[in-house]
Amino acid sequence: MMGKECGHHDDDRRQLYLRIFCGILIFVVIVLLVILLMWLILRPTKPRFILQDATVYALNVAQPSLLTTTFQVTVSTRNPNGRIGVYYDKMHVYASYRNQQITLPTVLPSTYQGHKDVIVWSPFLYGNSLPVAPYLAVLLSQDQNAGLVLVNIKIDGMVKWKVGTWISGWYHLWVNCPAYITFGHRNDGIPVGPAIKYQLATSCQVDI
Repeated sequence: MMGKECGHHDDDRRQLYLRIFCGILIFVVIVLLVILLMWLILRPTKPRFILQDATVYALNVAQPSLLTTTFQVTVSTRNPNGRIGVYYDKMHVYASYRNQQITLPTVLPSTYQGHKDVIVWSPFLYGNSLPVAPYLAVLLSQDQNAGLVLVNIKIDGMVKWKVGTWISGWYHLWVNCPAYITFGHRNDGIPVGPAIKYQLATSCQVDI
């Protein structure tokens, strides 16, 4: 008799576990379906960045391997989403040459970007007598003599999304904008006092 009762209790326990498992499974499926439905409705798209221009005030190598750089760049970002807003925070922009940072980071203001909105930043980037590897100084001099230097304007920051009253967590934002700077007989920039301004309108690579 006792054996039958124990077997009955074991069956009840298994059915209880099965119901709990099925309930959890149904809940997970419903959550995934809601996320998929929201994605299909909202169609989230990364912000689009464009490097509009770069004004070069200084890009000089002094011995021993000290680099002085002063740029002013104009970067615009457009939110292509019709139902999603974007918050930007902890945004830093700097210039790099051959994957080595050649200016100090400049902080961009934290801001909110509404649906289809465009934001334009025009920060100055400075690097005064920054030490660089000797080989890098040689390569920069060679590129200047050849008449073309590729400098990358990079942005490192955080973004989060806003849909109605819901706001997501923070995501890391990486932006890489190539800027081709010409020198000598190939110079196609516009003189602006002691500086040269280059109209670029270059699309940037964006990773989130």
